[in-house]
Parts: sequence; structure tokens; C-alpha cells
Amino acid sequence: MAPARTAHRGGQRSFDDLGTPLHEVTFCVIDFETTGGSPSDCAITEIGAVKIRGGETLGTFQTLVNPGCAIPPTVVVLTGITDQLVARAPRIEAVLPSLLEFIGDAVLVGHNLRFDLAFLQAALERDGRAPLDNAGVDTLALARRLVRTEVPNCKLGTLAAHLRLEHRPSHRALDDSLATADLLHLLIDRASSLGVSGLDDLRSLPTLTNSPHATKLHLTNRLPRSPGVYLFRDGRGRVLYVGKATNLRSRVRQYFSTDERRKVGPLLAEAERIDHKRCPTELEAAVLELRLIHRLRPPYNRHGTRARAAVFVKLSLADEYPRFSIAARAHRDGAFYLGPLPSRGTARTVLDALHSVVPLRRCVGRPGVSPPSGPCAPARLGRALCPCNGPVDPEAYRSAVRLAVDGLTTTPALLVEPLWERMERLAAEDRFEEAADTRDRVVALIDAIERQRRFDQLRRAGRVVLRDATGAAIELRRGRLTRVREAPPDGGFDTERWRAVEALPADPGPCDLGPLPVDLADELLVISRWIDRNAGGQSLEHVEGTWASPSRWIDRRTTAARRVSRNGTRRR
Repeated sequence: MAPARTAHRGGQRSFDDLGTPLHEVTFCVIDFETTGGSPSDCAITEIGAVKIRGGETLGTFQTLVNPGCAIPPTVVVLTGITDQLVARAPRIEAVLPSLLEFIGDAVLVGHNLRFDLAFLQAALERDGRAPLDNAGVDTLALARRLVRTEVPNCKLGTLAAHLRLEHRPSHRALDDSLATADLLHLLIDRASSLGVSGLDDLRSLPTLTNSPHATKLHLTNRLPRSPGVYLFRDGRGRVLYVGKATNLRSRVRQYFSTDERRKVGPLLAEAERIDHKRCPTELEAAVLELRLIHRLRPPYNRHGTRARAAVFVKLSLADEYPRFSIAARAHRDGAFYLGPLPSRGTARTVLDALHSVVPLRRCVGRPGVSPPSGPCAPARLGRALCPCNGPVDPEAYRSAVRLAVDGLTTTPALLVEPLWERMERLAAEDRFEEAADTRDRVVALIDAIERQRRFDQLRRAGRVVLRDATGAAIELRRGRLTRVREAPPDGGFDTERWRAVEALPADPGPCDLGPLPVDLADELLVISRWIDRNAGGQSLEHVEGTWASPSRWIDRRTTAARRVSRNGTRRR
């Protein structure tokens, strides 16, 4: 057994590790000879490994292993390893410490790596050791991607003969490891023509087999392994699609492999260029993505379509008898607007919830004039204070309007509690479908009010600066992300490192909590959710106005309502 080089076992590799240039990556090529094909019933008889980096051999590892059982005759014929040969060899438990030290944090390589790794993991488990979590590269999968059309099969012996590798496999562990190391070097050289330059590229390459657009992989060569926004463009420079990623290069290359969405094929067919914009933080990338989608309306982004579907629930406070309706746009007309909501279907569910609690008129005729067909159905059923059914007490109607406004702004319980009680009563009466419908209305109403509260909270705060422990900070103005401050290299709090965020939308004016444009509503929602997720790591450096979180009661009611299943019973 060759002396093992001292190394440490590594944990899960980060994006930076996976993006390491291939000439800087340390690979450990391994091969096991075994008594059979099942790691649960068979055992290792020989281990061979070679550690390489940048085309240079750093060391080898070779040892026979006593499997603790008889070696089948067919295996003896294939490998030449006999019971007598391994009789004095150490057991696998004695070999594991030095093998793990030799492997260290290197990237594991094997020809059909899954087979060898299954035996190694089984041995580690039987010895009470933690499983190995090193990154891996399978030369069998790479060969199928890169040279399959040149050879009758991708067996190691066939590849070694056809490609004239320096070492030839012999069904002995070290010989096979050396041959696999030669094959790896050749495959890396072949892969460079497809833009493979880092470990992440190499590991994802086998999944590109079926991509008809693999010839366009060179479009990703300039993309960095850092957070940001990417833009697919056609031959005329028109933006086709905008997306965000924590690792731009890795994410965009996935479009050529694992991404099976229906529109990906046509998108890649049209794409002739992929631009990018670096964003140091996840939040800036998410906001910039939204702004570019709203500004450019790329044809392959569904988000732009959803934005055009957004609507408002309107309460016409300026009317003599205010009523609820669905409005495609919000105007400064004295009405109260809830939204924007994501779709007309959502708005109808919210409207149904409001009509179930607040008895405002629903018909659209002139107040006091009964239509030829008679009063509207809600009025006849006593569910609406509608003037089409005769005179209406003005004070009673004003009370109903106040109930609606207070419930939608300061006291949601006024609207939610009656719906909640109705849902539980229907469920107790085994009227499960009606209970489930009421549940859907409760959830839609609470979500709409919660969205509105998030918008209002950020807009009331005016200018806000949030800072994390590293010194990085963000600046918000009425909820819009205006500037970011990157963390100083020395960990201090350099106030001069502010940078404006691109594509800032137009300022809607003073913070009077009027209706929000759809694009700003989307941005405020992203920012609010980011603040919720990262609240524990942020400190408030500055706030201009008032910033106070509303009661979490509404969230508890949402959670409880969602726990009611479709048949009206509670989920455990």
C-alpha cells in the first residue's frame, strides 16, 4: 500500500468550489474489485486509487482487502484475485482510515462511479462512519456524452483501446484507476469545445445529451458564477426572457439540460446572445428581474402575462350607495381599492367573501329605481341593503360601509370572524362542500388584506435603511429598492459604498397610500417577503416615517383556515 498523503475530508461543496477551474481541481480516481455486484451481499477484495491535479499524478493508493468470505470462481477467473491472495490482507475496517485520508476533499472519479461508491458507502455504514459527501464525476456518463458515436460501447477496455490510452485496464483496481485517470484527461480536453471550464460544467455535461441546442452552449462562456440577472436575446437584440440566479453560469446552462419546460426549446432556438447583470445580493437580483420584466415585457416570461391579469376590488365611496366591484385599473376617484390582486378569479373570491359579510348593494341600476324584473336576488333574499328593493335607512347603509372599510384596513376580524364561524358551523353540520367554499373565501380575503398591509407598512416608512452584520445595507424609499451598500472588505461600515439599483420605476408621488401600480406592488411584495425571511439578521439603521408590523392574528387565522381540508374537516 503506497503512503497516503495527508488530507481532510470535505463537506458539501459550495458554488465557488464547484466553479473552480478544472486545472485547479484535485481528483481522486477510485476503483474497487469485489466478490459480486451487490454491496449488501458482496464485499471488496481490492482497492486502487490515484490522485491527480492539473494533469499531474499526486499519489497512488493500492491494497488487497480480505472480504471475509470465499471469492466466487467466476470472479477469480475475471480478476485473478484468489482466496489465498487475500488471506493475509487487512479487512476493510482497517483500510478505511487510510483510504479516507488519501481521498480527503478531492472530487471522486470512477468509470460507473455509482457502483464503486455504493460499495464504499456500504462499508462506511457497516463500520459506523458517516457517509462520504465529496462531489463526484462519472467518466462513463461523460464518455456517453462525448465519444459514444465513435465506439461500439463505452466499456473502459473498449475506450482505452480505441482512444489509445497510456494505461490499459486489467480488472485489477490500480490498473483500472490509472486507465480511468487517462480517460478523464482526454474527456476534459474534448469537453473544452463545449465551453466546459469548471467543475460544475463538467458534472452537468452528461445531462446535455438530448439537447438539440447544445451547439449554443458557447453563449454561456462569459457568464460568471455569481448572483445576478440574465437576459436571453434574439439576433436583433430583442430581449426574449429575463431570469435571476444565485449562480448565473450554472442556472443558464441548465436550460440546455434538465429544464424541460415547454417554452425552453423555442426560447433556445431563437436565442443568439445571453447578457447578464451582476447583483451582489439575492434581493437586488429579484427586484431587478421584476423591473426588467415589467419594462421590457419579454415574450417568454409568464410573469408579464400575469401582471396584465391583475385587477382591484373597488369600493365606490363617492357614490350615494357605495358598492363593491372588480376594476381593471385603480384611479384617484375617492374610491377604496384593495389590490392589485393577481387575477380576476382571485378578486371574485374576495368579492364573494365581502358580500357574505357586508350587506352592500350589488345591482348596478339607479338608486331608488326598481328594474322591470323587480328587485335583485340578494335584496329579495335579505342579503343586501339595495335601494332597488325600496327605501334604505341611510344610517344602516353608512354602518355597513364603515364595517367594510374598517375590516379592510384596521380591524380584519370584523370580516374574518363571521366567515370563520360560518365555516365551522357548516363543517359541524356535515355540509363539507359549502364549508370548503367558505374556507377558500376566508383565505383569499386574508391574503388580500395581508398584501395590502405589507404595501402600506413599507410606504408609510418613507426612507428606510437596513443593515446586516457584515456592513452591507439596502435603502428603501416608500418601499422601492433605491440603493445598496456592499459590505466593506475590512468588515467596517463604510458609508461611501452606496450604489444605485438599476431600472428604478417612476416615483408614484407622495405616500398617501393611494392605489399602487402593478409593477410597484410586485416589487413591494418581493421586498416585504425578503425582510420577513431575513429579519433576524438585519438591524434598522434609519427610518423616516412610521414602521410598525400589524398584528400576527391574521396570519394565525390564515394558517388555521388552510388546515381545513376540502371536505370541511380539520387536517392533523
